[in-house]
Amino acid sequence: MFDRSGLDAGTRTIMEVLFCWRSISIGRLQIGRIPNIQRYMVLRDTPCRNLFVPLREKENRKPKPRKKQLSHFFDSLRVHVKGGTGGQGIPHKGGIGGQGGDVVMVGEKDMTLKKLANKFPSKRFAAEKGGDSRFFCLIGESVPPVVVNIPLGVSIISNKGHKMGEINKDGEKVVVARGGSGGAEHNGFAGEKGETQTVTLDLKLIADVGFVGFPNAGKSSLLKAISKARPTIAAYPFTTIRPNVGIIEYRDFRTISLADLPGLIEGAHSNSGMGHKFLKHVERTKLLLFVVDLHGFQLGPKYPFRSALETILLLNRELELYRSDLTEKPAVLALNKTDLPDSFTKLLEIQDIYGSKENLELAIKKMPHTCRPEKLIRFDRIVGISATQDKDSVNILKDVIRDVIDVNDDLRNYPIVNERLEAG
Repeated sequence: MFDRSGLDAGTRTIMEVLFCWRSISIGRLQIGRIPNIQRYMVLRDTPCRNLFVPLREKENRKPKPRKKQLSHFFDSLRVHVKGGTGGQGIPHKGGIGGQGGDVVMVGEKDMTLKKLANKFPSKRFAAEKGGDSRFFCLIGESVPPVVVNIPLGVSIISNKGHKMGEINKDGEKVVVARGGSGGAEHNGFAGEKGETQTVTLDLKLIADVGFVGFPNAGKSSLLKAISKARPTIAAYPFTTIRPNVGIIEYRDFRTISLADLPGLIEGAHSNSGMGHKFLKHVERTKLLLFVVDLHGFQLGPKYPFRSALETILLLNRELELYRSDLTEKPAVLALNKTDLPDSFTKLLEIQDIYGSKENLELAIKKMPHTCRPEKLIRFDRIVGISATQDKDSVNILKDVIRDVIDVNDDLRNYPIVNERLEAG
């Protein structure tokens, strides 16, 4: 046996450590690395399993909190789809290969693009190959399609920019990649390849009412007051960075959905600011709800102050330049913050201007050219509200929204009713 009597104390200690390291499993030691041995105390007169004891400063150390992951709103997603190749045929036997599988998009009510991206990180969907013809089974099996569940309100755009279809109802289907034909006489019994392409899933929210307004006009406060939604609210612009959806519930169990979109800025139609990205979401709404600060708005020191009338006309112009047909949608104007001084006079002034075509044309002539839309929006109703201070005004607005939607639905259905009566 090796004689350790001639060694100094430091060397003997290191040898004892190495001896215990070989004798005990790493799982029992729970230390992991010999180079870090200085961080532990060595106890000479204890069993080997208690040889290493962490220092107190290690025992009291708290784990670092995990960073909260930000939730991003997906309104567009690119995916790769590939139809299955057709099965091979048998020329001298007349065997026919099976049809390759299709890739089919199907609408699902509770699905979102974010869920789809998380569930399929590769964003690739490929169907299987059709069954080959065999001597004991001359007709190959056709394979089932690959079904991809996507949210409602999605337009499917091909890689060439063509619109392939829309999904607006639960269970609606669109084939985005067809499988290849099986091998037969017309193709030399060689199975054909399936379609392959990259498609864009472009989401446009389906809501009854779309909020339109500049930042800090009180859209989020109104959504919170009028529905059960809980959007971010603060006393500075751009608190809404993604669309928020709320539901108005009436006593007779009627429901109306609302979409609060990020605030626009001047030039939003030409890709300025954040709101331009979400202008497409107002295309599917039945009603536009303009939310305007009755006392005017200024985005920042570098921007001019805009009165309530200038704000209304600027919003009108932004929608017109983005898509002119949006100006023909039914619209309600909600003039917010009527709890502030001098609100009644300003409210009457706006109502007087929009109450007469002559007054409106005269007011527009006094405006800068940047505030003059060519196609004016006709407001069905103009309502003064205080989203945070006057609950009664919010309830009045709820009734106005319902009435305007119902009236315009009746007007849209009126020609259809007349045609049916005449045909009958």
